[in-house]
Amino acid sequence: MATDNNRRHVFISHHHQDDAEVTKLTNLLGKQGVDVRNSSIRTLKPENQRRWKEGRVKDETIRRLLRKKISWAGTVIVLVGKETHSRKWVDWEIKQAHQQGKRIVGIYVRGGTQADLPPSLKKYASDIKAWNAEGILEAIDGSETPFETPEGTVSPPIYTATATKC
Repeated sequence: MATDNNRRHVFISHHHQDDAEVTKLTNLLGKQGVDVRNSSIRTLKPENQRRWKEGRVKDETIRRLLRKKISWAGTVIVLVGKETHSRKWVDWEIKQAHQQGKRIVGIYVRGGTQADLPPSLKKYASDIKAWNAEGILEAIDGSETPFETPEGTVSPPIYTATATKC
């Protein structure tokens, strides 16, 4: 969903060790004149971080918050790094985005490989792109472009996905 030509409302699903990549992505797109509004959870307040580490935050609480944040976004971006495929919350966010009919775009971070794709992204991706601003924007906006490898070469879709626009 774009409220104007230069603003994109997205949810960026990522492994928290890749937080710096979220900033790099928003900066990359910002250089193209795009204002990225990201609704994902980046950092927790210290008291919530402590409660999280102590196991005092229920999974249903997290799911409820994530559902709300995903529903606000027009597109869900999944940053694909070395550990992304093993992150339970990333996989859950992708499934939730699919259930909500969101466009789901995978983006390889530097060093990410096809082996790092989460199972749900393989199944539900609308597009998967290398780290390239123009291709990423086309994917976010729903242009019909081919899937890419981390190097930017054309790759056939892993599964045929169905997505709707909001």
